[in-house]
Amino acid sequence: MGAISLLATKYLVTAALVVLISEVAKHFSKLGALIAALPTVTILVLVWLYIEGQPHQRLAEHVWYTFWYVLPTLPMFLLFPALLHRFGFWSALGFCALITFACFGLLAFLGRSFGLELI
Repeated sequence: MGAISLLATKYLVTAALVVLISEVAKHFSKLGALIAALPTVTILVLVWLYIEGQPHQRLAEHVWYTFWYVLPTLPMFLLFPALLHRFGFWSALGFCALITFACFGLLAFLGRSFGLELI
């Protein structure tokens, strides 16, 4: 497979997955959330990296750091519903982005004490 066709395939498959999840979520909230919660993007990235011949160490590092980068996003999932009702969509999204950024900074700071370099 040529480089251009692989790139086009990556875009099409990845975009199709995002559209599929949003369409399912429009009709079935719980099912859409379940599909979105699955590590589909990470799995796709691993598949693309593997197909492109990246070393196993690169795949393992990707999964390792993905775990640590997911942790600071978790509070957003708890706070967004309450913020949405109180402040509206865009403000809630902005607050969640700031909270996630702050949580990431805290995790990076605390992680450094344990030898975990996230930045």
